[in-house]
Amino acid sequence: MHSKWAKLIPFLAGLCIGGEAAPSATPSPRKTTSFGPQLLHATYTTSPRQISFTLARNEKQSVIKLAHEYVKNVLDHPEGSWKFREDSYLDENTGVWHLYLRQVIHDGSVEVTDGDINLNVLNGKVISYGDSVSGSLPIEDILNAPDGAGSGALRSSDSERIARLYDMVCSNSKHFLNTKFYFLDAQYYLGEGENRRQLPPVSEAVDAALFFILAVHPNVEEAAEILQNVPKLRRQITSTSTHHFNANSSPEVELENVPATVSPVKATLAYVQTPCKAQTEEGVHNGCTAKDQTSALTLVWKLVVEMQDNWYEAHVDARLPTRIMNVIDWVSDYAPHGEQERVRDTVYRVWPWGVNDPQQGKRDMAKSPHDQTASPLGWHAIPAANNPQTDSDYRLQGFKSDAADDMCYFTTTWGNNVQAQENWEGRNNWLKNYRPEGSRNLTFVYPYGASEKHDGDKVDPKSYIDLSVAQMFYTSNMVHDLYYRYGFNEVAGNFQNHNFGKGGQENDGITANAQDGSGYNNANFATPPDGQRGRMRMYVWDTATPFRDGDLEAGIVIHELSHGLSTRLTGGPANSGCLGWGESGGMGEGWGDFLATVIRSTAEYSDYPMGAWAANREKGIRNYIYSTNMTTNPSVYKTLDGPGYWGVHAIGEVQVWAEILFVVLQGILEKHPYGENLFPPQPNAQGGYDYPNDFYLPPLKGKTAPIPKHGNALMVQLVLDGMKLQPCRPSFFAARDAIIQADENLTGGDNHCVLWSGFARRGLGPFAQLKGATPWGGGIRTNDFSVPVKCGGTGKPDRG
Repeated sequence: MHSKWAKLIPFLAGLCIGGEAAPSATPSPRKTTSFGPQLLHATYTTSPRQISFTLARNEKQSVIKLAHEYVKNVLDHPEGSWKFREDSYLDENTGVWHLYLRQVIHDGSVEVTDGDINLNVLNGKVISYGDSVSGSLPIEDILNAPDGAGSGALRSSDSERIARLYDMVCSNSKHFLNTKFYFLDAQYYLGEGENRRQLPPVSEAVDAALFFILAVHPNVEEAAEILQNVPKLRRQITSTSTHHFNANSSPEVELENVPATVSPVKATLAYVQTPCKAQTEEGVHNGCTAKDQTSALTLVWKLVVEMQDNWYEAHVDARLPTRIMNVIDWVSDYAPHGEQERVRDTVYRVWPWGVNDPQQGKRDMAKSPHDQTASPLGWHAIPAANNPQTDSDYRLQGFKSDAADDMCYFTTTWGNNVQAQENWEGRNNWLKNYRPEGSRNLTFVYPYGASEKHDGDKVDPKSYIDLSVAQMFYTSNMVHDLYYRYGFNEVAGNFQNHNFGKGGQENDGITANAQDGSGYNNANFATPPDGQRGRMRMYVWDTATPFRDGDLEAGIVIHELSHGLSTRLTGGPANSGCLGWGESGGMGEGWGDFLATVIRSTAEYSDYPMGAWAANREKGIRNYIYSTNMTTNPSVYKTLDGPGYWGVHAIGEVQVWAEILFVVLQGILEKHPYGENLFPPQPNAQGGYDYPNDFYLPPLKGKTAPIPKHGNALMVQLVLDGMKLQPCRPSFFAARDAIIQADENLTGGDNHCVLWSGFARRGLGPFAQLKGATPWGGGIRTNDFSVPVKCGGTGKPDRG
């Protein structure tokens, strides 16, 4: 065995296997990790400097020219240090261009994966931008000998690789089976004394992949077995390199047969920004040379690793592959043609839209509930070219093709937006799993329980699997259609197998697994970049006897699907790494809770729990229920400083972000009354609306987007528009400012003071602060309960 691998055996045996998992009658919770640094130099502004530029046409190439000049002359990033991303798009509803740029070095051949710029352009002006581009040089460019051999180091992979394990640490003495995963310290010295100028050579992608698998494998015994068989496993792994026609791009390596994975691992050389250590007069730490420098660039292997219960985007030090610089799990948990195609009528006996769970209301017949604009094919048809079936020898249940229109029609829970099925075995092979049959009439009517008495609370959930899958299919499609009407459409990166020629990447409908056997008391959603299928897993809850099925609680399903929404809208559809950790990761959870609450809300005010029915707990699974009452829910911005609020779900749940949005919503509802229906009317033949109508006010002069009349619809629109405006890895401040700017864009600022008042009620006023933050978190937050001067404020902070 190679020495670098041999060193790992005593390490794993002695350091990380200190505790044994307690025996459990049910599967262990899913093990996951997401971590990385906060980039202290990253900025987001909604009052940007303007430049003189005449926009010839509101077309992409003309807007790109404007952005090109802006980035070069205002942001001061030189030509050739960045490139435009293909997922930039025009939001036709608001008229805002969302442009995404990525930092590149070495003549544009290597990306800095966290060097992001997002520009929002309206009517020929940049209205806001985010910028996290690094001004640093790569470490090898700083430390290389004068002969300039540093660029060759990118291609050096033949020398002996160095394995350094001295700073590889577990989060505690117990193995991650007992907690989650151990976290690897991403900061390190490049050497001491005479070795300071020497860099280890670049490792092979297979080494980075194997080290990463060992770090995140959820089973220590299987990890130890992998470690014992590394030479054999390395020989079994096949590597295929793909070189693009465009010379200015890194070659991609695809690794097959990597242990513990369910699909080939994709690897690309890239750079990430590494926080500087404290500077000294003598040393160079992480390539940082200036005293005010916050980060340097480190060469990494960017890995996309799909496992049974995780789907990771990881950045592993290319020279020291035991270093995991940052990692994001695309899976998020619940706790902690132009012509109208022929569409057949459908009937579903379900808890209808707005009824959260079996305890909150009765089932009813939902007849052809699809939205014609969002789902013109209905929910049970796909063009043959986009049907996700890949096994031509297997005939899908409920499948019928029509050569006349090249369509596939289904009488099961299979369609353009969602493929829903049971997954009792908890596997990734979902294609041949069972789906309820709706008959030729597409009628999905099933008993809740052992008989037509609908006594589902008295029997095992498996006995009503037909109902469970049908309910999940119905809820998921309703969410797709609703979010589509508010701007989460094809070009914005939504989930559809067929995109009707409207842009975006297709063939990425949602795989939805009911009663998934891989866990209990939870749910999760995996959001890869646009063009790759989203995956939702819904679990049974063992909190009651018999167990309860999370598929029947709409709030849980909506929460999970909202991860796909916020991930694809924040930072652009092609970047799934913008909500991985810190405040941004917590807000990803908060948006899910908030939107689920808006959808179930009624005209009469009420407090709302999350997960109450599934968890069999009146107050749900969060620390507090959603409430405007400070005694019932005392959460404010500074609450995040508490040690119990460092995790993603703590930051995102009702205690802070979702609670803040809930309070803001109540202020909006005081000004704009509640509307019974969140779904807009169908547009007229010209694609617009006839006024007056019960849902929209006409757009402002010079604008294109109609304005929702009702407060709940308006708030949903502002939240989604804000997601598009905010930068990658947003802070609470950035997300707040983006929502306020979304209102300026849509209504001309009609709700400016109402929004500020709502944020200020929970300490997120204009003078709220975060001081002393480090790239790895921390800092002290200070509440501000004041509002801006134009809203009647004094211009001074109100600390409460």
